[in-house]
Amino acid sequence: MPELPEVEVTRRSFVAAIESARIDTVYLGKPLRWPLGYPPEALAGRTVRTVGRRGKYLLIELSQGWLLLHLGMSGSLRFARDLPAPGVHDHFELVTSQGTLRLHDPRRFGAVVYADSLVSPVALKLLGHLGVEPLSDAFGLPAFAAGLKARQTAIKQVLMGGTLVVGVGNIYASEALFMAGIRPTSRANKLSRPRVVRLQAAIRDVLARAVEQGGSSLRDFSNADGQTGYFQLEAMVYGRAGLPCRHCGSAIKMIRQGQRSTFYCPVCQKA
Repeated sequence: MPELPEVEVTRRSFVAAIESARIDTVYLGKPLRWPLGYPPEALAGRTVRTVGRRGKYLLIELSQGWLLLHLGMSGSLRFARDLPAPGVHDHFELVTSQGTLRLHDPRRFGAVVYADSLVSPVALKLLGHLGVEPLSDAFGLPAFAAGLKARQTAIKQVLMGGTLVVGVGNIYASEALFMAGIRPTSRANKLSRPRVVRLQAAIRDVLARAVEQGGSSLRDFSNADGQTGYFQLEAMVYGRAGLPCRHCGSAIKMIRQGQRSTFYCPVCQKA
């Protein structure tokens, strides 16, 4: 599943090219996770102002209204002036005066939803519960520590829940917890202050490095220019079950948490 770094990398790869573009037509393929919720032909003639991001959602600001785009489990975007004819897994196209933005989504868990504004009921239903952005100044230590103290569940589950801090998905939660020396099963409210400090810094560092390196291309992720990421090449624990820890040499362990694979070093992450 594309996580925050992959979504941010995707945004950066086409935002400059699509800004100020006029929408000519909108193509809808097979139904996605949620319907567009607006007549596609009514979008023709509007202008794309810019593209922002909230968590794993891309926020396409139009001259009137917004398109909230989620890549789902396997979605990816392409933006170019000349694209081949849509394939069987291409389910949304925004055809503009400056190129075509196409959503390729084999599993169809992604979505493009129209909202009149970011405070409309539709937008709030999707975005209103999201926690703070981890790469923003809003991700402060006091609020993060207080939020962890109020949660008794495993720290990795808290990070992935997205209500305290948004966008720390499976890959980057495992990597940040390794960097902070915290076992994924540790209860959030039992973490000491020094460990919380290390964890907050680790989250920022891991996500920032992932963005710089184009995200992680574990299967078929690529940005809107078709370029893949390479953060996975330096992963310390994720996907390395049975391999030696890059720090201590112990075998990396894998367990299941919330039906997701969790990777950790039993020596470097003792508790």
